[in-house]
Amino acid sequence: MTEVNRRDLLAGAAAFAGFATVGLLPGTAAAATRQRPGALLPPSLTTGDKAVVARIDVRRALKHLKVLSDGIGWRIAGTESEHRAARYIAGVLRDLGYKVELQPFPVADKNLAEIRAKGERLWQASASLQGATDAVRGTVLDVGKVVEVPADADGKLVVFDRITGKETDQAKAAAAAGAKAALIINARSDTFPERKPASFAPALAEPVAIPVLGLAGYHGERIRAGAKRLSIEITGHTGMTSYNVLAERKATLPNPDGKAVIVSAHYDSVPGSPGANDDASGTVLCLELARVLRRLPTQQAIRIYLWGAEENGLIGSRYYVKGLDETGVKQITGCFQNDMVATSHPPAETYWLLSVDGKDNTTTAAVNAAARRLGYVDQVQGPTARGSSDHEAFYERGIAAGNFSWRGNEAPSQLEPIYHTPEDTIAQNISLKRLKVSMEIIGCAAYEVARHK
Repeated sequence: MTEVNRRDLLAGAAAFAGFATVGLLPGTAAAATRQRPGALLPPSLTTGDKAVVARIDVRRALKHLKVLSDGIGWRIAGTESEHRAARYIAGVLRDLGYKVELQPFPVADKNLAEIRAKGERLWQASASLQGATDAVRGTVLDVGKVVEVPADADGKLVVFDRITGKETDQAKAAAAAGAKAALIINARSDTFPERKPASFAPALAEPVAIPVLGLAGYHGERIRAGAKRLSIEITGHTGMTSYNVLAERKATLPNPDGKAVIVSAHYDSVPGSPGANDDASGTVLCLELARVLRRLPTQQAIRIYLWGAEENGLIGSRYYVKGLDETGVKQITGCFQNDMVATSHPPAETYWLLSVDGKDNTTTAAVNAAARRLGYVDQVQGPTARGSSDHEAFYERGIAAGNFSWRGNEAPSQLEPIYHTPEDTIAQNISLKRLKVSMEIIGCAAYEVARHK
């Protein structure tokens, strides 16, 4: 026997020992046969499925979710809060034995506002790049949906309802009247009026000498519920860097071609939103599956990738994919992207398999098959054509990829009403049941692909 073959044999024996521990886990037999939450049929699981399902613990995922959403909160690309999240994620993955790299890349400048009432830090919002960066405080003057400002606006914080296309006129009117700041509350969409408006960065046609904030509808509700005085601090963020968190666990069996399966999500959020569902939920799914898969035998490497700056236009994932040479592209057998996998919004009863072109590929086929083995024959739909998440970057290089998500229906904008708002919190927008279903489906699917060459 050659030394190489001997090493391969030993590696294989050690790897398959991972399966032996499954039968020792409490409740393993029950986990393998118990009907899954919300499933129409009882499961019919492979040995690999049983190994995954037996290990998943949604409570561990919830602990990570509390750190990211409740503790760190809004995680805006390139800011210290996003960096804190990247360091936390990297630390978790290193502790699990993964080789971790923080991949830096540049992101665009932005102005962000911190808003306080009675000394308490309440909210974050976007602010216009054409407005001033300053710290101001004053009494609120609510003028509504107008472009004129009354004479008594001097020294006050003027609150407008947004008139789309007239934001410059509103800001200039506030400045001309001597206001300390213009606070423009975003308007509801005419197309999707059920969706609450998010914070936005007012794009002004010319510079204005006062801060100009783009508030979410929630901010407007809170102000109008009785916030009479506010303190506002606008910070200009320039020359910023975001990070992809790239973690890998090598194959436990011989893998001469360096094949790898990616399980991914984005960890940043939009300004003002703690991003519990979008996409701390996908992030904690990845962290828990990293733990579940770390010692299971595979013929491919397992890569757990968390993207920065997705909300700025899929910047992190595109930066990573652009840096791959052709060998690197060919090594990736599939990217399982997880974006918004735990919403508690009642109509979101369908787990969608989304590919950019609507065609089946390695990832969508694996997810469909895993869902059926788990008994979810009625809840899973697709593949359906849709981009708008990090799987796009892989599709553009010809790599099999899918985005997996709970949605109310097939329309891209028909998400939960509090999508991208300050109300995307654990308390208001997380279903642990749906999170567990997502983890089981993706865990079984990704592992099934990773078990084979």
